Amino acid sequence: MYKLILADDEEDVREGLLQLIDWDNLGFQVSDTAENGKEAAELVDKHLPDIVVTDIQMPFMSGLELSEWIRATHPDTKIIILTGYEEFEYAQKAIRLGIDEYLLKPFSAGELAAVLHKVKEQMDAERAARENIQLLTEHYRKNLPVLQSLFLSSLVSRRLPQMEIREKSRHYNLELEGAGYMISVLRIDDNLDINSGGKPEAMASERDLSHSLRATNDTQLQLFAVLNIANEIIRRLPGDQVFIHHDGVVLLSIFDSAVNEQMVGRSLDLLEEIRYSVERYLKLTITIGAGMAVSDIGDVFLSYQDALRALDYRLILGSNKVIWINDVESRQIIPFVFDEVKEKELIRCLKVGTDVELAVLLDDLFGGLLDSRISYQDFQVYLLMMLTAVIKASQDVHADMDKLFGDGALFLGQLSKLSHAIEAKTWFAGICMKLKHSIASERQTSYNKLVEEAKEYIQLHFGESDISITKVCKQLHISTGYFSNIFKKETSMTFVNYLMSVRMESAQQLLRTTDLKSFEIAEKVGFTDPNYFSFCFRKKFGISPKEYRSGAGKA
Repeated sequence: MYKLILADDEEDVREGLLQLIDWDNLGFQVSDTAENGKEAAELVDKHLPDIVVTDIQMPFMSGLELSEWIRATHPDTKIIILTGYEEFEYAQKAIRLGIDEYLLKPFSAGELAAVLHKVKEQMDAERAARENIQLLTEHYRKNLPVLQSLFLSSLVSRRLPQMEIREKSRHYNLELEGAGYMISVLRIDDNLDINSGGKPEAMASERDLSHSLRATNDTQLQLFAVLNIANEIIRRLPGDQVFIHHDGVVLLSIFDSAVNEQMVGRSLDLLEEIRYSVERYLKLTITIGAGMAVSDIGDVFLSYQDALRALDYRLILGSNKVIWINDVESRQIIPFVFDEVKEKELIRCLKVGTDVELAVLLDDLFGGLLDSRISYQDFQVYLLMMLTAVIKASQDVHADMDKLFGDGALFLGQLSKLSHAIEAKTWFAGICMKLKHSIASERQTSYNKLVEEAKEYIQLHFGESDISITKVCKQLHISTGYFSNIFKKETSMTFVNYLMSVRMESAQQLLRTTDLKSFEIAEKVGFTDPNYFSFCFRKKFGISPKEYRSGAGKA
């Protein structure tokens, strides 16, 4: 059923069409009717109809003007023009606007029904085309996991150009952006006959599954079972990817900040959890090789080669364990770095982030320091760099550091007394949260002040017919998009609705306290068309200006 708006300034025409046409049988639901173009535009915004049937000659806004507005704001809406004028200029403009159908008055209900049927067939065809695209999209979605797996396999097989990685990541809906990457390979051990141990917590179905997997020689089935367990465990790290490649399950770990030992340690702990779960639930043992962390996504194939080399150490170290290449070959120290990216993210969180975002970022920034063995001097430098970012953020917003944190010398003096990462994190988090809340409070005050200035300007200039949101924004030296969002958030109404409310209140006052005629009052409150003023007044208060004056009397 398609939604329809009927606009005609003649009530008998509107009522006649409603009665004479079997709308339901045609496949239409008349959402509303309008007596002029202005009202029709409001109803289109309200109901979002599929089709608008409009007379060409209406007060306040003609059918052609309405059509032009609809084409600009709701381009997919179908339009049927009704007119008693056969002048070529009207037809010409209607064609230029992309009117779907054009019906000359006088016409019968049957003729309009035929036109509506024709337009409905067109809409049905368009809907069918969209549904066909949806079917193709659904087919693509169902095959997406296979495409993702093939792409990830190619990523660890060879170096791919950055452009190809970006394009395929986007096409296959993979979020691979990160500051560091590490590849791990999970390989099923040859000796599958391990002791089940009769674990009491294992469910009967788990025992049956594990027995079946140990009994089968289907390596792919076993790999798929391992893949499922790995998938369940890495769900807490939404960026990580796991897939089958050759004779193993591959885990791509993605770090959202510069790699440090603690991040790698967390990944190794997660690999140990996967190894333990496979042994517990599948009664299979696996050995996991973990490669070096790399900073470029294009270099993950090097980390994959490291992981394969780590697996070779099973001959020396034995199977059923996690082997990190750094533990068995020359170890490379990854320094702690507070780089420009981290600084920008900290400043962003202080200015516009949520409390949760800031807390997560601080966890990340201090993660590499907790229980670390870096020198006291390096620890102080790292903390001082982060503190500098906080000072930069306060300067950007002109925050009073002394007012927020007291004497500057004492403030910096506290830095020298911190000796442990946990203590430093608590102190630093307190500073950040205090500054963040101060910035948010100042911003809200600024919003309130801006809206009050706008209201004052409207009160002084609402009588000007050309007052607009653009004019107000020019006066306040801000963009219209920014102002619109703030004004609606602070007043719970749009600028246009607020301006109309001010004008109507003023009109009420003038009707009560003066002998001015209706058209004079209309001009005083910013209306160039007295009839439109009367229409808006009746729409808001339910009575005409004349009736209001008669009922209210003069003060």
